[in-house]
Amino acid sequence: MSTRSSATRYARALLEVAAKEADPVKAGADLSAFTALVGGHADLRRALTSPSVPASGKRAIVEAVGAKIEMAAPVVKLLSLLATRDRLHILDELAAAYRERLQDQQQMVRADVHSAAPLDAARTAALQARLASATGRRVVLETRVDPSLIGGLVARIGSTVYDGSVRTQLEKMRARLTE
Repeated sequence: MSTRSSATRYARALLEVAAKEADPVKAGADLSAFTALVGGHADLRRALTSPSVPASGKRAIVEAVGAKIEMAAPVVKLLSLLATRDRLHILDELAAAYRERLQDQQQMVRADVHSAAPLDAARTAALQARLASATGRRVVLETRVDPSLIGGLVARIGSTVYDGSVRTQLEKMRARLTE
């Protein structure tokens, strides 16, 4: 079984348990914080993923870190289970899968927007409202400036791309003129 499918199953289980026993948003934040902590410390990552460290040692590390950063109980339980089963190597995929599931449950979608110039607050709000009406979900925007667009913007939501850039329009015109 692939690590992605395993991570998706664990994420689904964590979301179900967190919805009953804790706050799913806090559980997601705790999982992300733990993932970032492990990713930021090479020695900790080696200890948690090394086959030479026994499962009981990994579980003790997870529980100590969980108590120290006050993680939600379902997250600590899941991470302890993963440590016992020597599956902590799927931590990054698990955090990503949980984030996707939580956003899906909250009817929220993330949009990556590249614009030729910085967007002011009014344009950002208008763009957010237009994308929300197009998707039927709440939209969280991540904006970046890309001067190579020349003008306009490109919005990506999942695999859907809304391209209103001048660069693309010029490329289309060039293709039509060369035909």
